[in-house]
Amino acid sequence: MRVPRIYHPHPITHLGPLALSDDAAGHIARVLRMQEGQEVLVFDGSGAEFPAIIHEAGKKQVVVDLAERIDTNLESPLNLHLGQVISRGDKMEFTIQKSVELGVNTITPLLSERCGVKLDAKRFEKKLQQWQKIAISACEQCGRNVVPDIRPIMTLEAWCAEQTDALKLNLHPRAKYSINTLPEPVTKVRLLIGPEGGLSAEEIDMTQQYHFEETLLGPRVLRTETAALTAITALQVRFGDLG
Repeated sequence: MRVPRIYHPHPITHLGPLALSDDAAGHIARVLRMQEGQEVLVFDGSGAEFPAIIHEAGKKQVVVDLAERIDTNLESPLNLHLGQVISRGDKMEFTIQKSVELGVNTITPLLSERCGVKLDAKRFEKKLQQWQKIAISACEQCGRNVVPDIRPIMTLEAWCAEQTDALKLNLHPRAKYSINTLPEPVTKVRLLIGPEGGLSAEEIDMTQQYHFEETLLGPRVLRTETAALTAITALQVRFGDLG
């Protein structure tokens, strides 16, 4: 049986007894229905994981006994920052979950002309918290010990204007060159994925002004969530740790 992986939101500085967060305690007690004496793997996002035994499993508190610290690096040599225009429904959640599993380091939700999602500041904040929880859950599932950062929501232009030494890519169905033709070596990429209706002509011009290179995935037009995951996979195969 696979040992459950549990995220702890604070730096772990010592071995021995550790009271888990309320979210983790609820998951262990009510969802997994684990008991005292069972094994878990705890990680705090620092790159390490801690084999542990459940010492106390109450309804309101779970205490584990951390046995040792194991530094495990499952991070890709390719640093990938995904700029994803917010999509409707559960598509954004799906994109975040699978992007984390594929090794993305940072995700910035973006607003564009054809975004189609309109929320007030309070609801946007709730969305950010929800998306970060999805990223944590994806790390628990896939074995990553470093949790990707879900950044605050930005406008497309503000994100494109940020200073970076990364290769900046924008998917475009009429681009002349594919990911396979990009020159090596590449260690950092900023990948822009537009909305379901695509970027406007003005937005495409703007990305070019900020030196985004247009790249092609293939002859077919992909949905926004399919495009993101296909591009991430192709980049990881070409420059990262897939394949």
